[in-house]
Amino acid sequence: MPTSVARVGSNLPNGNFIPEIWHRMMQDKFYPNSVLDEIVNRKYEGSISGQGSKVYIRQRPTVVVNDYDVNSELSYQDLQDDKLELVIDKSISYAFKMDDIDKAQADINIVQETTADAAQQMATKIDRDVLGSTYVDATTALSSTAATATNVLGWIVDAMTALDEKNVPIDGRFVVVPPWVLGNIMKSDLKDASIAGDSTSILRNGKVGTIGNATLYMSNNLATDGTTWNCIAGTKHAISFASQLVKTENIRLQNTFGEAIRGLRVYGYKVVVPDALVHMPATKS
Repeated sequence: MPTSVARVGSNLPNGNFIPEIWHRMMQDKFYPNSVLDEIVNRKYEGSISGQGSKVYIRQRPTVVVNDYDVNSELSYQDLQDDKLELVIDKSISYAFKMDDIDKAQADINIVQETTADAAQQMATKIDRDVLGSTYVDATTALSSTAATATNVLGWIVDAMTALDEKNVPIDGRFVVVPPWVLGNIMKSDLKDASIAGDSTSILRNGKVGTIGNATLYMSNNLATDGTTWNCIAGTKHAISFASQLVKTENIRLQNTFGEAIRGLRVYGYKVVVPDALVHMPATKS
């Protein structure tokens, strides 16, 4: 008598076989906006070669100007060769494996899609790291404010005034705020008059418009304890950043039929002009 073979599986309700179909398109995935490229300078990036590298940034000497009397003897100043160190001391990586059979049966390019996700996750992690720590090095820190629709514009004006008092250039100024602060800005008296931006820019880098001379960015990557958000304002002069994708590798696995994909990125950052950065703590009531 032939032995019956039970077919078990969630795709067999009531004994009826239901074939499985994998769609060739993947579902959209949403990532936090990465504002880093818009608010830092990367002019020293070409100098790095790997983790542990140092970039020495020479600072322009300050020349002393004195009154001069006719026929008086000049006093010559010794110039100070000051420098800052930008250390590439941080690294992040990703690694995943893919079985040959799974890869062959998939209608989508799973390796390409997963690598794209890894790049987005790296950008988010770096964004949170930089935004989450550099605010403490700002020369100016405003008093904590609730940033309501009533006072949010005055709060931003105070940040711009702080930059003016430090002789920070007007060109290239920015403000980074969380979504709830942006909501209060949109409810304020400025909502129809001074906020301007294109409809797609926020999908790229969090840019939502301008207020006066400052470009406004929205980010979910600001440091917060759930009550206070550490917003920042400034210019690209403030933070220097350097990063390099050191390796991306495809490796054949030894104990199975498949391959592994991995990547390594090194980076470093430093607040090089503290006067060009303002810490703007905002408390959500």
